[in-house]
Amino acid sequence: MKILIIEDDRAISRAIAEAFGDRYAVDQAFDGEEGLFFARQDVYDLVVLDIMLPAIDGYGVMERLRAEGVETPVLMLTAKNARDDRVRGLRLGADDYLSKPFDRDELVLRAQAIMRRSMGVRTLDTLAFRGLVLDPNTKRATVEGAPVALKGKQYDVLEYLVSHEGQLVSKTQLFDRVWGFLNDTSSNVVEVYVSALRKALKEHGYDGFLKTIRGAGYVWTADDEV
Repeated sequence: MKILIIEDDRAISRAIAEAFGDRYAVDQAFDGEEGLFFARQDVYDLVVLDIMLPAIDGYGVMERLRAEGVETPVLMLTAKNARDDRVRGLRLGADDYLSKPFDRDELVLRAQAIMRRSMGVRTLDTLAFRGLVLDPNTKRATVEGAPVALKGKQYDVLEYLVSHEGQLVSKTQLFDRVWGFLNDTSSNVVEVYVSALRKALKEHGYDGFLKTIRGAGYVWTADDEV
């Protein structure tokens, strides 16, 4: 699970990141322009968005994301608590609204509720596909109870592909999601990890679900015609 925090107060941003703990991967942006750039990549499960931001305020970020078709869930976080501010944020497409100062436990619970709703049948605890079960807490995968031998970020690659079943995922999108925008590693690492992941899945007969679309990316699907 990956969360983007767009908050210009670095102490508050750090507190939010610490509230989510090690269970989630967190990226941080410190102004609206940077946050908009990150959020546009559409690789996050949730955006925590402050309203009072430099460059572009939170309302502007929210409006542009929805206008561009980015449907990532957004929890707006701000010192403003007037009814009109809450209504404006929700009308622009925010999923929930929490005022500062906030309780850290409430923040996490609200974030988890938003992500559960956005994922439909998927829960924060497990992700399942035809006997394949992924546990984001332990980063382990099993097939009918038998462990799949995954190393390093192979689990993260598999989780992102399975969670986007039937959707084309580009190599760039996968790299940004798993390794991050600012990582110095070459994006060619994606091909290396996908190859190794296929070998691990082949032992369980699941490699056929991971399909390469030449020049475009990857699709996790049971459709043999893809």
